[in-house]
Amino acid sequence: MPEQTPVIDPKRRAAFGRRLRAWYRRNARDLPWRRTRDAYEVLVSELMLQQTQVSRVVTYYGEFLERFPTLADVARAKPARVMEAWEGLGYYARARNLHKLAHHVTDGGRAEDRTLPADPDALRALPGIGAYTAGAVASFAYERRAPLVDTNVARVLKRVFAPMIDVKSSRGHRAVWQIAEAILPRTGRATWTHNQALMELGALVCTARVAHCERCPVRAVCRSAPKLTRRAARTVGTTQTR
Repeated sequence: MPEQTPVIDPKRRAAFGRRLRAWYRRNARDLPWRRTRDAYEVLVSELMLQQTQVSRVVTYYGEFLERFPTLADVARAKPARVMEAWEGLGYYARARNLHKLAHHVTDGGRAEDRTLPADPDALRALPGIGAYTAGAVASFAYERRAPLVDTNVARVLKRVFAPMIDVKSSRGHRAVWQIAEAILPRTGRATWTHNQALMELGALVCTARVAHCERCPVRAVCRSAPKLTRRAARTVGTTQTR
C-alpha cells in the first residue's frame, strides 16, 4: 500500500547522511541556539520557533533569556510577566506551557538545580511537550540519538525516501517518523548534526514552495528529484561531499 514505510537501502541511507552532514558543515546558519547545549535554552528556542520565522526568534530569544536565565526564574515569575516577555511572538499558549512546565520541573522555582530530563519519553511526559520537541531537546541539548520530525523534516524525508506517502494522514505520519529513526547516525554527536541538517535543508533548499533540486546536496539519492545521468550524479556526489 502507498503509505507503508518504505524499505530503505543501506547504501542510499549512508549516502544521504554523508552528503547531508557535509553540506550542513559548510552551509549552516550561525544561530544562537546552536551554540548551546543547555536544555532550558534549547527548549526556549524550540518553543519560539514553532510557527514563527527564524529572523524574529533571533531577536526575542536573547531578550527572553536575559529576563529569565533559568527554568526556575520562569517558574518564580507570574504568568503575566512571562507572557509580557513573549509579546510579539504570538501563539501565547507556548508561553503558558513553558510556565507550567517550569513550575512542574522546579517545584515552583524552589528546586533551582533541577533541569529537564534527557530521555525523550520522560520529556514527553512534561506539560506542553510533544514528540518533536522531546526529540529536539534530547538531541540538541543532550546529544541523544533521537529522531525528530517537524514540517521541514517531514517534507525532506517524504521527497527523498517515500514520495507516495501522505504525511498528513495518521499512517503517513507514523511512516515518516519511522524513516527518521531508521536513518539516524550511529552516535548521538553525529545525530546532533544530522537533525540540524535535516531542518536546515528543509528551510533553505527543499522548501514547501520550491524544491531547489539543482542545488540540493542529496539530489543524487532523492526519489523525487529529476533523474540525473550517471556522469552528472558522479559530479554532484564529488562536489557535495568534499
